[in-house]
Amino acid sequence: MSFRLAITSAAAFLAAGGITAGAAQAATALQQDVTATSTDMGDGIHMISTGIAGNLAILTGDDGVVMIDDQLPNTGSVIEGAVVEIAGEGAPRFIVNTHWHGDHTGGNAHFADQGTTIAAHHNIRSRLEAADNDWIQPSTLPILTFGQDLTFHMNGQTVEAVHVPAAHTDGDAFVYFREADILHMGDTFFSGLFPFIDLDAGGTVDGFIAAMEIGLELAGDDTRIIPGHGPLSGKTELQAALDMLREASFRVRTLVEGGADLEAVRAAEPLADFDADWSWRFITAERMLETLYNDAVSNGQSYSR
Repeated sequence: MSFRLAITSAAAFLAAGGITAGAAQAATALQQDVTATSTDMGDGIHMISTGIAGNLAILTGDDGVVMIDDQLPNTGSVIEGAVVEIAGEGAPRFIVNTHWHGDHTGGNAHFADQGTTIAAHHNIRSRLEAADNDWIQPSTLPILTFGQDLTFHMNGQTVEAVHVPAAHTDGDAFVYFREADILHMGDTFFSGLFPFIDLDAGGTVDGFIAAMEIGLELAGDDTRIIPGHGPLSGKTELQAALDMLREASFRVRTLVEGGADLEAVRAAEPLADFDADWSWRFITAERMLETLYNDAVSNGQSYSR
């Protein structure tokens, strides 16, 4: 099933947080028809995707709806339509934010104004409170925050939100549907894509790698993994993303430890063989290289594969 909404591509760029104004301006004139597509995963759980923002998950049942993330500020109505079609009601009882970026929290106000309780890590509320973004309203802020973990017992599922530190940001959380064996990793997993590691918001390359390693430890051979961006995946895809980032980080840090500055690292083209398979419209090999370089310079630590 699918639901459509026309929005500007620039909104997606601007809402995600930490994205350059230049990239947003380049997309300003573009219009695209947004389609929310749902995948029935059984056990009352659906994955909802649009392809322009973070993947969602919802758990439905007699105890009410729990939704993981809620996409962009101006996609509330299309996400609500998808939820109504699946669950018969548009406002979830709870929403859990996996991190603070606007392509995952932009719908908070839309649903909170209808009575939804927003839950998130402490740092997510702090980041949203401190951000100077027009789309952030008082009702955007989570009213229920946690430190290490938070558990919901609803609709026959144990739904565990667990903080992973200093990964994509400083407020990331996994959400694991234990009985269904479904893991939502938020933006600590970009399936088949170079990841966005938000160094300005407390993210680190080592923390991102550690988060993926934790995901692999949690997941079994049959675990279905919902990435923050990209298709529904499993351990094979997560392992491939981890292997790529380990190798990419090792190559860049080796050059930095050898005394190379950014221009010298660029000239060496250490990520050239990853470009075709992992680059996408937002994180190209060039931007991934800059992130890895800035992280290596700032932490001054060696890293072994």
